[in-house]
Amino acid sequence: MAITAKDVEELHTYAEGVMGRADHHASAVKGIALAILGGIIWRGEPDSIRIRSFAGTPANMLWAKIGGNTYVFAFNHETEKIEIRDRTQTGAVLHSFDNSTPVADVESAFRAL
Repeated sequence: MAITAKDVEELHTYAEGVMGRADHHASAVKGIALAILGGIIWRGEPDSIRIRSFAGTPANMLWAKIGGNTYVFAFNHETEKIEIRDRTQTGAVLHSFDNSTPVADVESAFRAL
């Protein structure tokens, strides 16, 4: 079940969860997650952001429409990277990021979506 992120409070709760979980098992993406969240806020179409929930709380997967296309943002536990996938959680990986990714590359990836 997904919830729709219609306001800053919901995005804040999602960001808190992502950053808290990064402290425990995803430190390789903790910094870049902030840049990606900024890109989602910047380029995500209003009312298109959906956050996956698990046991009533936001999980590490988010959908957003950008330029009329749906993208999935998810943490890959095997590669320890945040991926942008085409349309679905099993869609083609279009971009992947970790803390070694320059922020300029994140901006460029979002601009191209």
